[in-house]
Amino acid sequence: MRYRDYGTRSGDKISILGFGCMRLPEFERNGKWYVDQEKTTEMLLRAAELGVNYFDTGYFYCNKNSERAVGEALKPIRDKVMISTKLPMGEIRESHDYRGWLENSLRELDTDYIDYYHFWALGLQSFREEVLAPGLMNEARKAKEEGLIRNISFSFHDDPAGIREIIDRGEVFDSMLVQYNLLDRANEEMIAYAASKGLGVAAMGPVGGGRLSAPTQLHKRLTGSESAMPTYELALKYVMGNPNVSCALSGMQDMDMLLKNVAVANDPAPLTPEEWSMVNDSLEKLARFSDLYCTGCAYCQPCPAGIDIPKIFYNYTCHNVYELKDHAKKEHGKYLEKSGKTSADCTDCGFCESKCPQKLAIRKELARVERVLA
Repeated sequence: MRYRDYGTRSGDKISILGFGCMRLPEFERNGKWYVDQEKTTEMLLRAAELGVNYFDTGYFYCNKNSERAVGEALKPIRDKVMISTKLPMGEIRESHDYRGWLENSLRELDTDYIDYYHFWALGLQSFREEVLAPGLMNEARKAKEEGLIRNISFSFHDDPAGIREIIDRGEVFDSMLVQYNLLDRANEEMIAYAASKGLGVAAMGPVGGGRLSAPTQLHKRLTGSESAMPTYELALKYVMGNPNVSCALSGMQDMDMLLKNVAVANDPAPLTPEEWSMVNDSLEKLARFSDLYCTGCAYCQPCPAGIDIPKIFYNYTCHNVYELKDHAKKEHGKYLEKSGKTSADCTDCGFCESKCPQKLAIRKELARVERVLA
């Protein structure tokens, strides 16, 4: 297993592959869901044997059973691994709730301390109003001083530009957890900024939530190579190839997935910096020279008819550029199930085309793309 410094503030060495514990094996009995503890313990201990030393969980994961299952599985080797969990921001009403939820996680995990305790799913507004305003940073500092947490962290699901203010005003953050993969590179600039400030960076969704696990010819299209590298392997190597990413955090469901991911992490021939840059450039070129180059800028929004044009066009990009055809059609189907508006609802007002920097014939393209995704 390869290891990297988890930033410069923590002093920790983290395995380049982390274990995300939100998809542990579960079973249902009498209408209630449970984690299969035997399978979970076997899998987590095997991961540790293979060199994985970072395990990430959260209160709501696995029907609120993940923390307890992770704590039980890792208890025999607690001093050899790092456990990460999260403060559910939506449940905070008063500043003292921080301590209450922290103590709840300590009980569930059956541990005296948490290595990385995250403010969960921050956005810039929630950071200002729900963290800074009620003084939760002070609560975090106290918990760290008392040894209840070793590092103060945050996870992020918002406009990437907000990360800079969170890092600069938070001052004491040791690490951050953000989405990053071949299909979603929006956080790349802020990942570099975080690393420059000494924060460790864990990338969630390195295989795109499973989207990049399906077999495709993506590696050949991006590199021109005749080799048949599995798409999930390319996806993991891409994330691990970014020198500013400390750890690719993968949600693993079974032993087969674990062993495959560990094999990638152990590969003596990871993507070189040159290959990583080539893949990046190729991704841009593939999108740019496709028959529909939508940058996702969303200047066409809000559509007066309620059509989510960037969403529909992104699904088409997955289908046409990245060859994730089944995934693209499935996502479009989900959009339609949620009463998503389509070209059939278009009032022909032309607002979208007047705002599009790419000068796309959006009204015409929508109808064509929808036929492909049907």
